Amino acid sequence: MTPHRERVVVIGAGLAGSLAALYLARRGHTVDVHERRPDPRTAPPGAGGRSINLGLSARGMRALDGVGLLDDVLKRSVPMRGRVVHAPDGSVRFQPYGVREHEILHSVLRDELISLVVEAAEAEPGVRFHFGSRLLRLDRDTATVEVAPTGGGESTRITADWVVGADGVFSTVRQQMQHGLRSDYAQEFLPWGYKELTIPVGPDGRPRVRLEALHVWPGHEALMVAHPNRDGSLTCSLFMAHEGPVSFAALDTPAAVRDFFRRHFPDAEDLMPNLVDEIAGHPTGHLVTVRTAPWRHADRMVLIGDAAHAVYPFYGQGMNSAFEDCLVLDGCLADHPTDRAAALAAYEAARKPHTDVLADLSTANFVDLRDRVHRTGYTLSAAADRVLSRLLPGRWVPLYTMVAHTTTPYADALARARRQERVLRGAGAGLALGAVVALAAGLGAGRRTGGRRTSC
Repeated sequence: MTPHRERVVVIGAGLAGSLAALYLARRGHTVDVHERRPDPRTAPPGAGGRSINLGLSARGMRALDGVGLLDDVLKRSVPMRGRVVHAPDGSVRFQPYGVREHEILHSVLRDELISLVVEAAEAEPGVRFHFGSRLLRLDRDTATVEVAPTGGGESTRITADWVVGADGVFSTVRQQMQHGLRSDYAQEFLPWGYKELTIPVGPDGRPRVRLEALHVWPGHEALMVAHPNRDGSLTCSLFMAHEGPVSFAALDTPAAVRDFFRRHFPDAEDLMPNLVDEIAGHPTGHLVTVRTAPWRHADRMVLIGDAAHAVYPFYGQGMNSAFEDCLVLDGCLADHPTDRAAALAAYEAARKPHTDVLADLSTANFVDLRDRVHRTGYTLSAAADRVLSRLLPGRWVPLYTMVAHTTTPYADALARARRQERVLRGAGAGLALGAVVALAAGLGAGRRTGGRRTSC
């Protein structure tokens, strides 16, 4: 517990902001959370405008477990034990995510997850959520914010001990906190966007495809992935260029939509009876990467989640890394109970190098999902990684396993994976097992990836 009950204002009640509020409340703070959108517990599904499904993995699970929510979340999820890859030639292949029982992902509905976290945070003494409340301005030196109802009305000024910016990729907190200071900011839009589509249950009420898997339709000009839902349906995300010959702009007639799917995803059209209406009626989302510094100002302000490090969704780590932010920030506050400036500095130092690497990994995985997952070379390489992981448990760990199924910091995971790649190259075509074992022993000595503590 901190020496006194501090007042914290959190801007943004999405995934990161809601979980941060819960962690802060458990640390004894009074927390006010302001969110411009409606309450997710009463708003229509998808009203937030974000992708509907998320893949929960080890980092997010550990952060949820830290506040006792993991079991409740898992009850509301569907396990995904691997990918089902629908190749352009019509073939279908299953690729397991790992070699051990726990090395799976869990598909969960975004709004349902946020609602659960909001409910838990609001049950804590001193936590209040203010939905339909937007940030107008802030004073970074006094931790004063001015907020107003989104529908119009008088503004209110609030002075807190400190402010948490969890207001997403286009963060107002970040913009105003960094204004006039020496700061770095880079924003990159992917030329592709996405639409949310649906594979409903069949006429018999049963799933149309294998449910406990992430379904992937790769393609150089378009990519589609589908997450399973508990009712037997799947939520699809179609990724492609905004404009051009093969793009969302080109899908301007029912005939163009059907022709596009027959050419690019030949087995998907029959699974999606509402395809034409959904293409025409659903909005097109943007894909953005953000890198910035600093993430904090003195002992008054700090950024978490997409406000600090938005990434493309192709490694499934956006939510998981945001949840991990909350866990690490809580640990840094515990390590520096009387020096909040030191805690916030330690949090940024612990997280930023790794989230920068995550941005690179997410971009690289876009290329893998789009161009490589259906090719023989990729399949053989992944199989070899799994074989080595099984033969050398704890000593040979595939990059994907480290990122998705452990809490190994992202930069450490990439560095270790590169060392392992050098081992494979040095072992030659025959993969001389003696050399692999000797080198892997050096790589893995004294290290464990499954339960590693992420801390300041």
